[in-house]
Amino acid sequence: MTVKEAQMAVHVKYGGVEQIFSGGVEEVWIALNRFFAELVPAFEVSRSLVLSVDLQRLAKDCKGLIGFADNAPHLLVSKEKLTDNETLALHLLAAHLGFKLGMLKTDVLTREELQAKLGKNPKITSTRLGELVKNEIAEKTSDGGYRITGFGVAQMQREWLPKIRAKVGL
Repeated sequence: MTVKEAQMAVHVKYGGVEQIFSGGVEEVWIALNRFFAELVPAFEVSRSLVLSVDLQRLAKDCKGLIGFADNAPHLLVSKEKLTDNETLALHLLAAHLGFKLGMLKTDVLTREELQAKLGKNPKITSTRLGELVKNEIAEKTSDGGYRITGFGVAQMQREWLPKIRAKVGL
């Protein structure tokens, strides 16, 4: 008389992956180990590569540079101390932050709004916006407006904001 090996099933749910391992104990054990050895490290690596932004830290990093009044974002530093690209990027970042914090209805600014905030002619504004789009700091929306990209937010937080803060003495 032979004894049939007991069958088992293990349901694993990790991140966005769900897997069911079934079979004999040894077979399930091997499959589970393979799953953890191969897939979990890949998830950890990919998670470390995703650019994510801590809104609380971003707001703190923007303190003294941007502020909100009358349901609109404003630069708190003189645009004369900033390059055109820094000025435009800060305005786009302020719109993003205001939208994420629920203070603004959209994170998109029109070219005309950005031109008024920059205080330069339409040609200069369009050229500078084109540079920001080319460098993936900003993107042009389907309706012709502009918003900062996720990459742009990360770049602003990591590189641009510290330089701007140093430049304006904050």
